[in-house]
Amino acid sequence: MRAVVIGSGMSGLTAAAYLARAGHEVSVFEQFPEIGGVTATLRREGYGWDLGPLLLEGFAPGESAQRILAELGVADQVRAVREDRGICFPDFSLWKPEAYRGPCWRRERLASLFPEEADGLGRYYRFYDRMMDVMALARRSETRAGLAALLLKLRAWVAFRRIAGMAGWSAETLLDHFFERPELKAVYSGILADFVVLPSEFPGLGIPGCNPETSFDRRIPLQPRRAGPHPAYCYVIGGIGKVVEALAGRVRASGGKIEAGLAVEKILVEGGKVGGVRLAGGREVPADLVLASGGAKETFHRLVGSEHLSEESLRRIDALQPMESVLMVHLGVATDVARHQPAALCYYYGSYDIDGGVRACREGRFHQGKDGFLIYAPSMHSPELAPHRHHAVTIYTIAPNRLREGSWEARREELADKLVAEAERFVPGLREESEVRVVMTPEDFQRRTHLAHHAFGGISPVMGKSNPAHRTDLEGLWFIGAQSESGGGVMGVMKGARNVARRILSAA
Repeated sequence: MRAVVIGSGMSGLTAAAYLARAGHEVSVFEQFPEIGGVTATLRREGYGWDLGPLLLEGFAPGESAQRILAELGVADQVRAVREDRGICFPDFSLWKPEAYRGPCWRRERLASLFPEEADGLGRYYRFYDRMMDVMALARRSETRAGLAALLLKLRAWVAFRRIAGMAGWSAETLLDHFFERPELKAVYSGILADFVVLPSEFPGLGIPGCNPETSFDRRIPLQPRRAGPHPAYCYVIGGIGKVVEALAGRVRASGGKIEAGLAVEKILVEGGKVGGVRLAGGREVPADLVLASGGAKETFHRLVGSEHLSEESLRRIDALQPMESVLMVHLGVATDVARHQPAALCYYYGSYDIDGGVRACREGRFHQGKDGFLIYAPSMHSPELAPHRHHAVTIYTIAPNRLREGSWEARREELADKLVAEAERFVPGLREESEVRVVMTPEDFQRRTHLAHHAFGGISPVMGKSNPAHRTDLEGLWFIGAQSESGGGVMGVMKGARNVARRILSAA
């Protein structure tokens, strides 16, 4: 078959690699001059920074992303190291203790800070253990077949029955059930700001998965219970671009083609079936299959055309709530970041009002770093990303796709300065010791991703709403990537692309 893949991010390259390896004629078209989308490593003057993914799930031995790389024969080209992160709030911080204090040290630390919440913390962590058991059993079932898979699914169902009464709860309802103080609610809901989703919108059962204890201390055993291993969190040594290089190399080695700097301007449709694509400039490429990654609204309204879709499909697409964007400042500095930040990654929150911060971002109001940001120094785990005794540093925060006041182009340096100034409260010398600075605004990400509305992580995960399915209304057209049913995250889009490729190949 002739297959066209639109976009060279993780989903596009993964799908292309599977199809090309199976002997099909594969062409990948990337509108940006460089491949990788936001899953790329930016390099300037001896420094390297990841554009998006930081601490990743799925790349430890035996986990989903690593299994995909192994299936494609490129696992040896991607080295990952298990690590952890810190989290800081206005009145307290949660860094792993110098001496290991067991898997429950965060619970004990919070109970010492908020003794009146000790009972709620105990109840929350019992719920946490049960939910993590369900997730572990579900993950194990993915790697089994037949009776073994059925038995694992049955065990997951039995475990789920113990918490099934919470299935319809939002994150807000769930955290109100366990805690009184806003500080504790913010500890477990703070990550929702990354998704630009309100605690009242996010499914409560997703809270444990967003706050796995293993991501805060690499010394915590991955299999504390019989249900199965908890997820490990890793950095890719040398930057996430190593994964892009490995997958792109597999596509090319299997006879596939990758062309950058070529935008697809139309998916050609006739009689309810795709026939190929038309590129900017007018060149038409015939195809039996088109796999489109990127924005749902951009794909279906702009590339396909609403006249080819059912009313129900159009309603679902128009109802989607894309996430907002980010302001990202990459620095090459001569200062020793490790003197001030013990781990490569830390989230700094300036507010406990996650709900208010998300609403402001959706309304186009930018907090200028005062509500929170993260600082990531990839050279702490990958020294090759900075000159000797220097560090690559990324500071970023959620930001409106479009500002209510002014434009990102006009205010890029002003707002970048303000964000760096906030970060210097925790890591002094970032401005004074800076040798290289690269500012990336939402408008820069719009150009890189070809999205009219840059949604950094895809679609906001809102209860009762689902992302578009991989299989579309049109024969031969498949939708993949962070805005598809796979959801966001590197591991998620890789798994989704693999599943689509398998469905295509099984039907061939």
